[in-house]
Amino acid sequence: MATTFYHDERCLWHTGGEQALFMPVGGYVQPPSATGFAENPETKRRFKNLLEVAGIWPQLHVRSAAPSSREDLLRVHTPGYLTQLQAMSDAGGGNIPPHFAPFGQGSFEIAQLSSGLVKQAVEDVVTGAADRAYALSRPPGHHCLPDAPMGFCLLANIPVALEAVRAKHGPLRVAVVDWDVHHGNGTQTIFYDRADTLTISLHQENCFPPGYGGAEDRGAGAGLGANLNIPLLAGCGHQTYLDAFELLVMPALRAFDPDLIVVASGYDASCVDPLARMMATSETYRLMARQLRGLADELCEGKIVVAHEGGYSDIYVPFCGLAVVEELLGIRSPVIDPLLEMSDLQQPPADMVTFQRARLAVQAAKVFG
Repeated sequence: MATTFYHDERCLWHTGGEQALFMPVGGYVQPPSATGFAENPETKRRFKNLLEVAGIWPQLHVRSAAPSSREDLLRVHTPGYLTQLQAMSDAGGGNIPPHFAPFGQGSFEIAQLSSGLVKQAVEDVVTGAADRAYALSRPPGHHCLPDAPMGFCLLANIPVALEAVRAKHGPLRVAVVDWDVHHGNGTQTIFYDRADTLTISLHQENCFPPGYGGAEDRGAGAGLGANLNIPLLAGCGHQTYLDAFELLVMPALRAFDPDLIVVASGYDASCVDPLARMMATSETYRLMARQLRGLADELCEGKIVVAHEGGYSDIYVPFCGLAVVEELLGIRSPVIDPLLEMSDLQQPPADMVTFQRARLAVQAAKVFG
């Protein structure tokens, strides 16, 4: 099946201003000498570059998209927030309290474009114009709340896309699988009382938002049971993600029976990411993508969209992203991930993996009864 890749160079021109990783420069925080801000364009640009060097690029249908309209955004975000975000962007950028998500001049329009890439990807897959899709969206979206930015996210890309497509084409049962290492709190908030959207988040427990795990948060009202959080102990590696898929993710997806699967694809659970302490590898992402692609073929005529979220290692995000795109295409390139040769050194002790699997089994017993 063909895969369409949604990308626009302008998304890589978004800036969070001068930061050292995630700390504002000044005082004793020295200005960075290289990429600086954690959410910077190099991870995405090098991912795209590796697709080209690996010979994958010609096998993708590559296109851009129109920005999401204000009407699209208002289905998810409050008018006051959009007005404030646009005004501050026009005035040179800044940060809107109470959370941390700095942005620069013109970032509002770039965020609209990032959201538009995801919207077009969902639209094309739902209508059959594309078989499968990958949206290289930036800035990311899964932390953004209806009335505030958060965690580098300015607009809720996936919710905006889903609500736009529903407004145009009618009801749609969608499962959102978020494997970004940080909890997908924005997506959860937006769909928490909705029965038409299953939200699943696999994340490092207590990482971000700080102190949050969320296994007990299952949705509310009509959405009760349609939210599933899978908090994972810091340091758990490859096998733990596969265990989580086996015990919780795949059974939940089968029970929900979606019309479409959307992946919030952050690569910050990798073993070298600076903003988390998980130990996934490109092979972890490959096998998770393979399972979701197969389930999409089984349940919803292959309809799957991957939207790029976090990932802050510019040397390793490209290998993880390449593995996901290869799985969407059903091919393997000649690229060898050099870190896989050191994977034995990067994995947690066996007793830790066993303990985490037992935790997952207990959670699965509660969820599925």
